Amino acid sequence: MNQPIRRLSMLVSVLFVLLLGSSTWIRVLGSQDINDRPGNRRTQLESYARERGQILIGGRPIASSTPTDDDLQWQRTYSNPRLYSHITGWNSFTYGPGGGIEEAEDGLLSGRDDKLFYDRLTGTIAGREPKGASLELTINPKVQKAADEAPGDQRGAVVALDPRTGAILAMVSHPDYDPTPLVSHDPSVEKKARESLNADPTRPLVNRSITGNLYPPGSVFKIVTAAAALEDGQWSEDSSIPGPAVLDLPQTDVGLPNSHPGACGPGDKVSLAVALQDSCNTAFGWLGMQLGGDAMRQQAGKFGFGDDPEVPMKVSPSTLPTQMSPPQEAPVGIGQYDVRVTPLQVAMVSSAVANDGVVMKPHLVQSVLGSDLSTISETKPEQLSKAMEPETSDQLTDMMKLVVERGTGTEAAVPGVSVAGKTGTAEQGEGMPPHARFTGFAPADTPVAVAVVVEDGGRAGNEAYGGSVAGPISAAVMKAALQ
Repeated sequence: MNQPIRRLSMLVSVLFVLLLGSSTWIRVLGSQDINDRPGNRRTQLESYARERGQILIGGRPIASSTPTDDDLQWQRTYSNPRLYSHITGWNSFTYGPGGGIEEAEDGLLSGRDDKLFYDRLTGTIAGREPKGASLELTINPKVQKAADEAPGDQRGAVVALDPRTGAILAMVSHPDYDPTPLVSHDPSVEKKARESLNADPTRPLVNRSITGNLYPPGSVFKIVTAAAALEDGQWSEDSSIPGPAVLDLPQTDVGLPNSHPGACGPGDKVSLAVALQDSCNTAFGWLGMQLGGDAMRQQAGKFGFGDDPEVPMKVSPSTLPTQMSPPQEAPVGIGQYDVRVTPLQVAMVSSAVANDGVVMKPHLVQSVLGSDLSTISETKPEQLSKAMEPETSDQLTDMMKLVVERGTGTEAAVPGVSVAGKTGTAEQGEGMPPHARFTGFAPADTPVAVAVVVEDGGRAGNEAYGGSVAGPISAAVMKAALQ
């Protein structure tokens, strides 16, 4: 064999090996990745050939599938679409699953998840038609309804948690949207709906409770600063600390003022408990500088700041600045500067105070049910972290009760119930109205922790205060939870 022929045969052999290898990779190793791609039409058609699992609250479906006469054999329907839009998300033939449980748990709902192997096997033996798993959620429908109705048409978010288990009892984001057009089976209708929602400047597709552009917490962050001070051991709720009308900041000519005129107490002194009760900026700014940036970051981290948990939807991590100079430590101590949080994180802070200092991992799925609605798995309460000692949480509870009994949070009171809370009026820039915030819990045998944010002060605009705007919303949610 001459040299040119030998070289050509070697090239053909190499190409054959590469072709064999690539086809093997596609059929064996890469098949799952290809099948999981949202744009794979064959996989989508296959998924519509079997009934998608239900999303249930209290045993009743808020998302289910009904048979159709078209090529897509099942039609997704939502029983109360706007109330649960950010919880369910949607499952579109054109775009695939998007947002909420539909996207986060698509493998279970579609029936493709490996966890369903034995359910598929027993279903085949029993002669049942294959279908996806159903998911029972932790949402309390009465609490969800109250959290949706209380803010009215104001933009923002409300989260309610069971502090003992981490179960999410309500998750509301305003504005909401109707996912029904996104699952219409008509590509033109689905495209028009998606383009309209994406073009909406109010961003209705963003779940403000766990993601999106995070909010400055404002004075609700004073709970974290107070926890750091109490855990440090130098201060107690009765400690007298500086509370002047304006706090002098080092390295700058700019001072930190109170939100109200004058000092927080006689002789420019105030107890830590009264400083929280009246939301004294200068006292907590002073504490921020005394504690330092590292201590505040460590304390915030114990509450869950910096984590990006899945509930099962992904949650944006709440953050503190990585570096702080002394004049920056003061505004961080009152939840300003570059502190950013999700409403879920703020609810976790209140939950830790209500639960003897323990932060439970938040979750939205209570159980996974098989095709015959038998239980495949249940979510067990799981400790995420220990934020503080029980003695610290007891002191913080007493201090937060004062906020609602006689301080800035009186409009969050619930008749006949002892409520602990903290208001926040979070500044976001020169000339822009503040975000109104409230967080708290009802320290009963079955406590509920709530976090509320109303964007841009809601209807009150520049005149907004956390107590007057967000406090009544929290009260309505707590009433529903405690009934």
